[in-house]
Amino acid sequence: MPPREKKPTEQEELFSASTAKEIQAILWKAADKLRGSIDAAQYKEFVLGLIFLKYVSDAFEERRNELAKELAEDGISEDQIADFLEDRDEYTGAHVFWVPETARWSWIAANAKSQGVGKLLDEAMDAVMQENGPLKTVLPKIFNRDNVDQKRLAELVDLISDARFGGTEDKPAQDVLGEVYEYFLGNFARAEGKRGGEFYTPQSVVRLIVEILEPYSGRVYDPACGSGGMFVQAAKLIKAHRDEGHKADISVFGQELNERTWRLAKMNLAIHGIDGNLAGRWGDTFADDKHPDLKADFVMANPPFNIKDWARDESDARWRYGVPPKNNANYAWLQHMVSKLGERGTAGIVLANGSMSSQSSGEGEIRQSMVEADLVACMVALPPQLFRTTQIPACLWFLAKDKSPQGSKGLADRRGEILFIDAREMGEMADRTERVLTEADLAKIAGVYHAWRGTASAKAEGLAYEDVPGFCFSAGLEKVREHAYVLTPGRYVGAVEAEEEGTEARAARIAGLMEELYVLFDKSDELDEEIRKQLGRISA
Repeated sequence: MPPREKKPTEQEELFSASTAKEIQAILWKAADKLRGSIDAAQYKEFVLGLIFLKYVSDAFEERRNELAKELAEDGISEDQIADFLEDRDEYTGAHVFWVPETARWSWIAANAKSQGVGKLLDEAMDAVMQENGPLKTVLPKIFNRDNVDQKRLAELVDLISDARFGGTEDKPAQDVLGEVYEYFLGNFARAEGKRGGEFYTPQSVVRLIVEILEPYSGRVYDPACGSGGMFVQAAKLIKAHRDEGHKADISVFGQELNERTWRLAKMNLAIHGIDGNLAGRWGDTFADDKHPDLKADFVMANPPFNIKDWARDESDARWRYGVPPKNNANYAWLQHMVSKLGERGTAGIVLANGSMSSQSSGEGEIRQSMVEADLVACMVALPPQLFRTTQIPACLWFLAKDKSPQGSKGLADRRGEILFIDAREMGEMADRTERVLTEADLAKIAGVYHAWRGTASAKAEGLAYEDVPGFCFSAGLEKVREHAYVLTPGRYVGAVEAEEEGTEARAARIAGLMEELYVLFDKSDELDEEIRKQLGRISA
């Protein structure tokens, strides 16, 4: 009988990994083994805190090696080089965090067995926060607790130490670690289901907003920033724009209600090299606006859908178009974002489909006022199942303070018009439960918008706008008035016939409508139970 083939260890798998995706999967598998010994609410901070510490250490070492090489080439003596290498200004001036010796990953890995890995990690987090003002109160100090499996933690530290972050696909360590951080955030959101939506927006949805708004320069604001995904995608677009020889730069402003999510966002921005202003603390955007005087060039947000319990103040100056109802904050979010836009600012917002047509509690009147103020530029109906965290169908609102040609920009004059895009049939299934928008989908939707608006990118590609039956339609305000200010794209581009709708799309649509009814109407416990039962049957 031939000997049974020995299963490779995690270290052996890691050494044989040739791509960043393989490294991500191996590290996730290893980190997942710690889940049972850590409070579920802290697990994200625990694992992402480790990745962040590895990032700041790698970035520090890369700058240190770069500095030593530069000084040696200039003929500086070894003693002088040693002094320069401990000059913190040489690091902070290059936008690199200063990492004390006992917080450097190499030192932790070398001393973990003799001094205790949990103790060293807590001390390292504390040292990095003390030495770097922007990170104060941000990093987790939860590694030396009795409920943490120190053996598995030490193995995970070894794995992260062995991962060839700087040697895959010709990417620097910071880029690969940034991708690992994003990969883990996505996996955490999937694992947490509905709660995961509080800190994570599907990447293809974020990319669509960014591709349409093109936030190349100026002030970018997200009032419900979650883990900072909007800012990360904007930074990636800017990098690509720069690589094409264009100038680009943004200033980032954000706010987050949840303390732990705020910490994740601060780490996410830092790991991607984004110097963002997320305020000194977390806070409620409605009750405690952390950026009261901000006028942004771009607003990008995925606020929580249909929230009932929100800080409503009827006298708030932000409610220029009508006081939002106390049982739904959708129009509070929209008006808050309008209040933050500069003279030519634009916004992209993810909201529940009900926001496009609701007539309850004055929402129809608020929507009418916003349309008549010519604030709505474009409405996009999204396909089902983009969000693992909710069955509620979603849409995108694009707002603009100025739809004129804007002088030298030479844009198309779209005053008094709204572009409607029906993307419900787009996307492909990434797995049994989640749909994603493909590169072709993103290019098509964004391309139609840019052609309609007459942007520089559309002109460069030779794109000209025209209505496409069943997909897009540019409607004048008179047409919108005829539809009683309902902004559902299907009313303008032509609705999909019911018999042509696929089984999966129909089931998701029905489930979403039922979920919206559940959110919008506060009925008896018996109805609550019946709706949940029917939702379960349809989703099964």
